[in-house]
Amino acid sequence: MNTKTITLFVIIGVILLLGGCGCTKYNSLVTGDQAVKNSWSNVETQYQRRTDLYNSVIKTIEGSANFEKSTLKEVIDARANATRVTVNIDDPASLEKFQQAQGQLQGAFSRLMAVAEAYPDLKTTQAFRDFQAQIEGTENRINTARVDYNATVNNYNLSVKTFPGSIFASLFRFTEKAYYKADPGSDKAPPINFDIK
Repeated sequence: MNTKTITLFVIIGVILLLGGCGCTKYNSLVTGDQAVKNSWSNVETQYQRRTDLYNSVIKTIEGSANFEKSTLKEVIDARANATRVTVNIDDPASLEKFQQAQGQLQGAFSRLMAVAEAYPDLKTTQAFRDFQAQIEGTENRINTARVDYNATVNNYNLSVKTFPGSIFASLFRFTEKAYYKADPGSDKAPPINFDIK
């Protein structure tokens, strides 16, 4: 065998090796990308569950003729805003906008629940009691779905950012995904006021 033949075999071997590694890495990046999308769908499913529960309690509260309409309107508006936001998980700004809308909805709903305490007739309805029992479980499911999403994003981002995956990710245009972040200020303990007289 002459040197030209050996060189040709080495070049063919390198091309086959890189092609095989490239195909394997591309497939793992696609798998990771789909896992992130699936995980985000699970987050959205839990938020939809919460929205459906909120819709049920809003209908129950609307039936109470003397209930404070301004508080109820605030929740209805926040719900409408939260359901209008669409998320592109490749765009961190849209994820942040979604988080803000969900935070506003949760805040408005918390105020609604505080006001509802002043209405004993409302608190005794079966639909309202059912809602109170279900919302805690739903909030736990939302939190679990967000934690799972972040774990999936972490695995994907590691494959995109580490060598040699970063080379193939750049070549095939796979980019880092955004994490679901805590609401601003949630790192501080809320003030507790016991103003009992």
